[in-house]
Amino acid sequence: MCDVRVRFAPSPTGDPHVGNIRTALFNYLYARHTGGKFIIRIEDTDQVRLKEGSDQAIFDSLRWLGITWDEGPDIGGPYGPYRQSERLDLYKKHALELVEKGMAYYCFCSAERLENMRKLQEAAKKAPMYDRKCLGLTKEEVEEKIAAGEPYVIRLKVPRDGTTEFDDLIRGRVSFENSVIDDQVLIKSDGFPTYHMACVVDDHYMKISHVIRAEEWISSTPKHIILYEAFGWTPPKFAHAPMVLAPDRSKLSKRHGATGVKEFRELGYLPEALANFLAFLGWAPQDEREIFSLEELAKEFEIERVNKSGAIFDMNKLEWYNGYYIRHIETRDLAQRVLPFLEKAGMQVKFDDYLVNCVALVQERMKTLAEAPELLDFFYELPEYDPELLIPKKSDRETTKLALEKCYQVLKGLEDWSHDPMEEQLRQASTDLGIKSGQLLWPLRAAMTGKSASPGAFEVTLVLGKEEALKRLENAISKLA
Repeated sequence: MCDVRVRFAPSPTGDPHVGNIRTALFNYLYARHTGGKFIIRIEDTDQVRLKEGSDQAIFDSLRWLGITWDEGPDIGGPYGPYRQSERLDLYKKHALELVEKGMAYYCFCSAERLENMRKLQEAAKKAPMYDRKCLGLTKEEVEEKIAAGEPYVIRLKVPRDGTTEFDDLIRGRVSFENSVIDDQVLIKSDGFPTYHMACVVDDHYMKISHVIRAEEWISSTPKHIILYEAFGWTPPKFAHAPMVLAPDRSKLSKRHGATGVKEFRELGYLPEALANFLAFLGWAPQDEREIFSLEELAKEFEIERVNKSGAIFDMNKLEWYNGYYIRHIETRDLAQRVLPFLEKAGMQVKFDDYLVNCVALVQERMKTLAEAPELLDFFYELPEYDPELLIPKKSDRETTKLALEKCYQVLKGLEDWSHDPMEEQLRQASTDLGIKSGQLLWPLRAAMTGKSASPGAFEVTLVLGKEEALKRLENAISKLA
């Protein structure tokens, strides 16, 4: 299986969509599973939609997820260049070869004519197809029009009879009537190839053995096979993965929320969680496990286990994955990962043991890294809070003040600043005061955090340290004076 060569060929038109990255992941996993090669190719022939920096965004997103490649624009390889805009002469050469063989032809029809033709066909409830007006032009007529500077495209002459069939590794036997396949454009009027032309030529010369892509491209596959046959080349094997769908089963889009990898990164999702989640969008292992590293996914991944039906992008499930990975990550690692989010929130913080200890207290409660500032801010600066926060239910202002004063005495005299002695003496203090432990511990926790929800009173007090804890108790007592 070492002859397997697969590719991910995105267009650099913006932040990579999770659906595209899922396709990249499937290709990567298949390559690693088979011991083959994974290639990145940038398809930048649509000059209108190009966005500067998008190719780097693609590379960054893949690397962030842990996906590496064996050949590509940034690292080179034996079949480069790996950017289509640098291969234009190759496409033009092969298009002209097809013209010479009578398998392609020049088309000089204007955009206006093509649009009018499309409208008439739709009105007649016919599939829009080119009417081959230019197919009958003589060689002399073509040369005359080119010499006159008339814009043109080159179209493939698709056979009108018979069928084009292929065996899809996911969907089985697929057949298309040639009569419904349009004479696709190969070379556009700007001299750039269409997707159809470029990907066939590139896949051939880059020795791609398997084309794994989303099912939206399945209708393009017969066009590509016809091209392969026209050139006399052996086509690769095809596999069309299910679309990534929103919960309402429509195509996942911006209206459903975050869809770009960069967005999920900024929202505080871990790459391990996102990769694990994306792998399960249309694929499942042989057992019931849900947690897999990339290495484990590669070991288990079989293209035949990819489903035909659409895969639902469930944000709740992604959040579950993220929470799982956050809970199971080493705390020092987690502290390093939350640091940029804390800094972005304007917190004066550095990576040290104090931060690690703080993170340890909220690790079980954190669902995304972006929640870190809200969960950790009070460790660095006590927020302003209403004195009423200090008073537990079924208690009163005076009792609470007495409880806080008792806490201050206990903590000030505590020689062993550790959990068990602190808990023992503070619980004894509540007994001495004749109040329930909650009537003492709630005010203590509120005084330490300024929040109604936080880690436990003992844990927070220990991390804050004696000096800061006493300072915050003094502040709380003054609020109740």
